[in-house]
Amino acid sequence: MSNQFKNETTEEGEVEREVQPEPKEKAELPRNFFTMMFTEGVISKEAATDMLPFIIFIAFLGMIYIGNRHFAENNIRDIDRLGKEVKELSWDYKTLKADLMMKSTQTEVAKEVDTLGLQEPVEPPKKIVIAEGEFE
Repeated sequence: MSNQFKNETTEEGEVEREVQPEPKEKAELPRNFFTMMFTEGVISKEAATDMLPFIIFIAFLGMIYIGNRHFAENNIRDIDRLGKEVKELSWDYKTLKADLMMKSTQTEVAKEVDTLGLQEPVEPPKKIVIAEGEFE
């Protein structure tokens, strides 16, 4: 199936016209400070492309700065957390040491061994004296 209308019009001898879009007017930039600066002034397309490696370098340094700050903040948090843990362990050490000192007194030991059937001697220990020639 071909286009019958097109064939009929070409057969009748009509001249085909190509449809050409009308050229659109280019939008004109407003004349203000920023457009003048970027088109005619300090920064032009050529200058911007020349500065592109430096801009990429500055962006890279900014990313390193942000990463370094993040790393430093994490280290500070870890140091604070470890400082709190050290304080807590110090308190635990001091309480355990006080409990041990309390339990190692003579009266506390006597109470604990009394349950095993051992009793504290009432008389003081005797000193054993050996004469010089007695063991030979």
